[in-house]
Amino acid sequence: MFLLVCPPCGLFFFVMTVTIRFCMGKYHNEANVVVRRGSAGLGLFAVRDFRRNDYIIEYKGERVSAEEADLRGGKYLFAINDKVVLDGKDRKYTARYMNHSCVPNAYAEIDEDEEAVYIYAQKKINAGDEITFDYGKEYFDDIIGGSKNCLCPKCKKKN
Repeated sequence: MFLLVCPPCGLFFFVMTVTIRFCMGKYHNEANVVVRRGSAGLGLFAVRDFRRNDYIIEYKGERVSAEEADLRGGKYLFAINDKVVLDGKDRKYTARYMNHSCVPNAYAEIDEDEEAVYIYAQKKINAGDEITFDYGKEYFDDIIGGSKNCLCPKCKKKN
């Protein structure tokens, strides 16, 4: 394990590898998170505390047309607009491991140029907490199958 310091901001990171990208102004690298067993399979977990509206990670994936995304199907599709979808099916795209929650602690924001999707803390997230966001009604109904199949803590408790 290595301890690194981001030169622009001074933030400390404990990482398993030194092949990371450092901050570019307000956006920090993927050393903010780690993948491990979560509420519904693998999940994404904070390795440091986040305050409300702090940047966590960029949702990345292959850019495909909406038509291509419909043909491919899959669980890791993130629509940027009506024409462009990010397909995060490749395991190298770390943000794909965020699980759904009906009471999420993070939210997604598409940049104004519709080029990227950034994930931010919706509320305080402590180091060690699983990072979750609401996948949306269509995914919730069609893929998860509604609250009877949802594995988020709120639905597990209810069921």
